[in-house]
Amino acid sequence: MAHHFRKDMVIYQIYPRSFQDSNGDGMGDIPGIISRLDYLQALGIDTIWLSPVYKSPNADNGYDISDYKSIQPAFGTMEDFDELLAQAKARGIGIVMDLVINHTSDEHEWFQKALAGEEKYRDYYIIRKGKDGKLPNNWGNFFAMCPWSKFGDSEDEYYLHLFAEKQPDLNWHNPAVLEEVKDIMRFWLEKGVVGFRCDVINILYKNTLEDGRKQLALTGKEHYLSTPGCHQILHTLRKEVLDEFNAFAVGETVFVTLAQAGDLCNEDREELDMVFSFEHMGCDDLGLKWFKTRLSPKRLMKTLVKWQTGLDWNTNYFENHDQPRFISRFADSDGFRREASTMMAGLEMTLRGTPFIHEGQEIGMTNGDFRCLKQIQDIESHTVNEMAKKLGIPANMRWNMIRRGTRDNGRMPMQWSDEKNAGFTTGKPWLRVNGDYKEVNVAKEQRDPNGVLNFWKRMIALRRTDEVLIDGDFVPVLVSNNIFAFERTLNGRRLLSICNMTGKAAKLPKHLQGWEKKIIGNYLTGTEEYMQPFEFRLMEESGE
Repeated sequence: MAHHFRKDMVIYQIYPRSFQDSNGDGMGDIPGIISRLDYLQALGIDTIWLSPVYKSPNADNGYDISDYKSIQPAFGTMEDFDELLAQAKARGIGIVMDLVINHTSDEHEWFQKALAGEEKYRDYYIIRKGKDGKLPNNWGNFFAMCPWSKFGDSEDEYYLHLFAEKQPDLNWHNPAVLEEVKDIMRFWLEKGVVGFRCDVINILYKNTLEDGRKQLALTGKEHYLSTPGCHQILHTLRKEVLDEFNAFAVGETVFVTLAQAGDLCNEDREELDMVFSFEHMGCDDLGLKWFKTRLSPKRLMKTLVKWQTGLDWNTNYFENHDQPRFISRFADSDGFRREASTMMAGLEMTLRGTPFIHEGQEIGMTNGDFRCLKQIQDIESHTVNEMAKKLGIPANMRWNMIRRGTRDNGRMPMQWSDEKNAGFTTGKPWLRVNGDYKEVNVAKEQRDPNGVLNFWKRMIALRRTDEVLIDGDFVPVLVSNNIFAFERTLNGRRLLSICNMTGKAAKLPKHLQGWEKKIIGNYLTGTEEYMQPFEFRLMEESGE
């Protein structure tokens, strides 16, 4: 399968406001990122996915964009961004921008002109009259709020926002919107970015605004998930923009099925290069992500096998800015932070597909030690709490839901050292620093040759240089309650990846023993017959 990207890429996500502050205002910024490029180069990654740095009123931490061609002042200037591009390129690192085109900010010039009565810009958004004194339809909202808000001073007109009230959805039935987005993409590609991570890209095109089938959450989603109109938009952006710059595109695709993902990534359709699917991230969910149970390793393994065998090329990720830290999902990971973190590194780097690492994952950062809702900044967490309150869910249960599921778990400031505020800022951090920073930080990990960070470095180097790991086939070998094993094969060469995904020792079946050459593992000692808690091994078939 041909790709618009290299299969040996390893991508590192930076959430700018949490990565490194350079001026003491408590907010990460672009100069701070530049100051850490040597660290990223030493880590071994070759591409940075940069969460939004555009101008924004920050109703949703930058995913509400008011100017697509300007830099958020708190993050720096366009000159700073150009310097980031140049300095990254000098180190062999490309920059991927976050493309948010399902919605804009309500402070964007387009929406403001629509409010002022300019008909051209009214048609950039989805504005409808109510029906018989009610809302235009019965749809739900991703942030557990009403998806329709009054448009300006009108008594009977509403605009659609599938996310926050300050994030009005664009009207992709209007060809002018497509032309605007093409122009935005060219602006950044001409600067030298190598591609885009496309936010909630499979919900752009609403087939109809008719009422939806009533569901517990997101009523109406059948009218906008992965529609034919969305496919046409993505094909146009590929042919008329991305191909011109040989750029690649990865799509965040909510509720995507395996068949839908296959269509979105089908080479013949010429749309996306790969997608972020979410099924494996819901292996501790009870229907909805806010209702958590114990993570089932076997359920996780089965889901990974399903996608590894069902899709030619996957995005391999376990953390990002919207997800809790993965090792905190293991109920028995207490006391095994190093082992669980390095096992997940081994797993991620040996699956078939492009690995995505979220800042802090490489040092084994864990969920935040939040003590109350006031310490949570995430807008989604607050709206879900209000919804749960209306449903009569007791306060202690609501807090447990939020504490485990809040997106702020993956957004806490990067822990660089054991100095004040973990070396992230000399000021007051925008979000509290995790209390474990004196034990979990980059400086300490750098001094430990057998620590989490150095194991990630070895695994990244292996993933970027071993042809079997880069392009070999995936062959499942064992899915059990504790052991996950699979082969990667290419041109007669066979590698065996084995992971114990629990905090208890586990006996290896006979057919997984006898692989004489151990390429790498996260334990220095052990036996052939048993896997220690959260142990990872990568074996190679002997040449005999």
